[in-house]
Amino acid sequence: MKKVFRIMAFTALAVFLASAAFAAYPERSVSVVCPWGAGGGTDRLTRYIASELEKELGKPFPVTNKTGGNGAVGHAAGAFSKPDGYTVTMVTLELATMHWMGLTEVSYADFDYVIQINQDSSGVMVKADAPWKTFTGLLDAIKAEPEKFKFSGTAAGGVWDLARIGMLDKAGIPVNDVSWVPTTGAAPSIIELLGGHVEVITCSLPEAGPQLASGDIKALAVMADTRDPAFPDVPTVKENGIDWSAGTWRGFAVPKGTPPEVIDVLYKAIKKITDSDEYKDFMSKNGFGVMVRGPEEFAGFAKQQDSDLKAVMELGGYLKQ
Repeated sequence: MKKVFRIMAFTALAVFLASAAFAAYPERSVSVVCPWGAGGGTDRLTRYIASELEKELGKPFPVTNKTGGNGAVGHAAGAFSKPDGYTVTMVTLELATMHWMGLTEVSYADFDYVIQINQDSSGVMVKADAPWKTFTGLLDAIKAEPEKFKFSGTAAGGVWDLARIGMLDKAGIPVNDVSWVPTTGAAPSIIELLGGHVEVITCSLPEAGPQLASGDIKALAVMADTRDPAFPDVPTVKENGIDWSAGTWRGFAVPKGTPPEVIDVLYKAIKKITDSDEYKDFMSKNGFGVMVRGPEEFAGFAKQQDSDLKAVMELGGYLKQ
């Protein structure tokens, strides 16, 4: 009987000590990995959250930019760190594409998820004086003259190219009926559009915000489930009968096997930040869309993205066999 009591006491003590340890988390600085370069949108968002976490949790959250391999280097560094809560990674949509392209073996399954904080849907934009006044009018024109149209928005196989591929497929248009003109990003693609070198661009609406505001280009639709509050007059492709949404996203994850108690501390702290007016102002000023998903929902979303984008990459011929 005494032995049973000793075991129970030891177990209770172990539970107490473990709870106390997690209650104290973090006891030291937490490294934040950003897989993309300093000064870019992902870096700015990562550093904003890291700075706010320092205020919330009272310990430093230094950001390290680990770039290369289209996001593979940083994601791998985060995934293969010790699962103790002292390495947090800003994961991005490329987590669902780079392993299918053969760039890395790291996938969504190598992480536990804390919180998604952003999602930017792809817009469909043309020059202001283009003859197509509506999204369906553009699709009809593409169907009538296959291989005439050139699209742009980013590199071949990048997020805005994949958005274009899925949209065309859902509209019943062979993806090779239009050409993709690769660029290094949205900004040079906008120049291509204004110069008359392409007919359509697909990128986020905020990326083309200045040109939309000036009236140089017009948005025919956005690939989202609902309209963007910042661009309320732009209809969704779903409103036009095409069951498709696509865009980029960002959120925080930790190595697989990180204690749930640690994840909960991080989630509650970041959720408090994303609920603040300061966060919403920051996102608005930087042209970022707000999308918050908790640990379970974010994990399910990442898994679904992995499956959906595999199919899209296969359609585009980007899937490594």
